[in-house]
Amino acid sequence: MDRLDGFQLFVRVVETGSFSSAARDLGVTQPTVTRHVAALEQRLGVRLVNRNTRRLSLTEAGRIYFDKCKAVLDLVAETDSITTSQQTDLSGKLRIATSVAFGRRVVTPLILQFMRAHPGIEIDLRCDDAYIDLVAQGIDVSVRLGRLPDSSLAARALGFNPWAVVAAPDYLARRGRPQVPRDLERHDVLVYSSVHGDDHLHFGHREQGRTSVRVRGAFRSNNLSSLLAAARSGFGIAALPLYVAGVSLASGQLVEVLADHTLPGQEIHAVFPSPKLVPSRVSAFVEHLKAHFARADWYSPETPGPA
Repeated sequence: MDRLDGFQLFVRVVETGSFSSAARDLGVTQPTVTRHVAALEQRLGVRLVNRNTRRLSLTEAGRIYFDKCKAVLDLVAETDSITTSQQTDLSGKLRIATSVAFGRRVVTPLILQFMRAHPGIEIDLRCDDAYIDLVAQGIDVSVRLGRLPDSSLAARALGFNPWAVVAAPDYLARRGRPQVPRDLERHDVLVYSSVHGDDHLHFGHREQGRTSVRVRGAFRSNNLSSLLAAARSGFGIAALPLYVAGVSLASGQLVEVLADHTLPGQEIHAVFPSPKLVPSRVSAFVEHLKAHFARADWYSPETPGPA
C-alpha cells in the first residue's frame, strides 16, 4: 500500500469510527485495515487510536496525524480537480461492460454524466450478467461486482456494494417481523438465484458471529428487478442490494429487517485488459467511477453522482 492509500485508509477509519466500516468503504478486508493501522503505529512509534469493543477514539498524536493526512488528501483532490477540469479534449469510443441491473440503475447514469463532461466521448455499453472475454469482445473496461477470479486482467477497486434484507410493511403486518436470522425459516423468502442459488442466506453479527439460514419461498429469480417487484407486492422477504432497494426504502414501500445483522456485500472493481498503456479516456472514466463509489452512501437515491 503506497503512502497516499495509507493516508486515505487511516482517514476513513477515523471518519467512520470503525475498522469494518472503513474496510467496506474502501473495498478491502477488515484484517487489512487493522494490520495497516498497527503497522503505521509501529513505524511512527506512537499510538494513534485507542480501541475498545464499542468505539474508536484518537490519541492526541492520532488527532495531529489525522489532520495532516486530511490536509494532504484535500490538496491531492484539489490538484486532480484542476487537472481534470483542463482535460476537455478526451475523445474516441469507450467500450464498457457490466451486469444488467447494475448497468441500468448505477452505471448508465454515471456514463451519461461522463459524456456530458466530455462531449467527444462515444460510449458502447454492454450489459450482461455472464462474465465476458474482455480481449475477445474489445471491451476497454468492465465494472464487476463480487470477488474477482484469478486472472491476468488488471483491476482497480472502486468500492463496496452493500445488501439488506427488506420486506413490504403489509407482509410484515400479516406474517410478523423476524427478529433473528433463524426466524426467516418460518417466512416466505424471495431467492435471488444468481447469488443465493443454494437457498441459504449468510449473516454476520458483531457479537453473535456468523449464521447461515436455509430459506424458501414461492418465488425465485435471477433478475433483481423482478424480486424487487415481488417484495413490494408483499410476496415475501428479499435480500437485495441497496442500489436496487434504496428508492423503495426511502418511499416506505419497503422497510429493512434484521438491520443489526449484515449480509455479505460485494466488492466493486473496474477491470481492464492490461495495466499498461491504458488510454486516457479509460483512466478518466475509472476516476469518475471511483469518485462516485468512494461515497459511503453512494447507493442512496439522494446522493448525486460526481460532477
